[in-house]
Amino acid sequence: MLKILKYSIYDLLRSRWSYVYFIFYLMLSFSLFFLNNDIDKAIITLMNVIVVLTPLIGTIFGVMYYYSSKEFTELLLAQPIKRSKIFMGQYIGISLSLTLSLVLGIGIPFVIYGLFKSAAVFDFTLLLVVGAFLNFIFVALAYNIALSINNKIKGFGYAILMWLTFAVIYDAVFMGLLIHYNDYPLDQFTLIATMLNPIDLSRILILLKLDASALLGYTGAFLQSFYGTSMGLIVSLSALSMWIVLPILRMRSKLKKKDF
Repeated sequence: MLKILKYSIYDLLRSRWSYVYFIFYLMLSFSLFFLNNDIDKAIITLMNVIVVLTPLIGTIFGVMYYYSSKEFTELLLAQPIKRSKIFMGQYIGISLSLTLSLVLGIGIPFVIYGLFKSAAVFDFTLLLVVGAFLNFIFVALAYNIALSINNKIKGFGYAILMWLTFAVIYDAVFMGLLIHYNDYPLDQFTLIATMLNPIDLSRILILLKLDASALLGYTGAFLQSFYGTSMGLIVSLSALSMWIVLPILRMRSKLKKKDF
């Protein structure tokens, strides 16, 4: 599995899209500091970009890599190698390479502009951790879709639909329910609903740690009382971890039944 992981990382590092991804975040971060030399504001701006763009890139890369390397994967499957090791090596390789591009693209400008001399080190670290989680989550979800659908066009279509559901449609339905049932106590419902969407959970987690809970509306006070505590942080990261573990377990189960 480690050999396949190394090959996947090397293969992606040779791809120009990995460098485009890295350069995009690098230029974006430098641009934010050029316009306003404020680390806290830069973190909030990057949060809004990362929680939407990172899942999209992870989804596209996951599906694209599966379909583009399908013939090579079938060659590996003909060897005495466990299926789980092949696909886990590819999955971890894709996720790590995307995370590396994200961390370096954002980290270099922040370090140059004095991150370690500011009080925002923890907030910035949380931003990178959340970005890494989103990479691993959506690459796993994308691999599940690709394993379930042999048709490349359908696979890409369902993958984009999955991202749209989490990034746009879920929020629209969620807000509609909150507005329609605003006369009822919705605290527990809001708490559970945020955990069912890794993008919303990541966004809320970062906003609360930046003391920007007012941006969340009338539910901000309740969310602050839970997510703003140490226990809330542990529960949130545990929920994000489950968003990685469950798709991996489903992927391993699918591999045992799939006919290649």
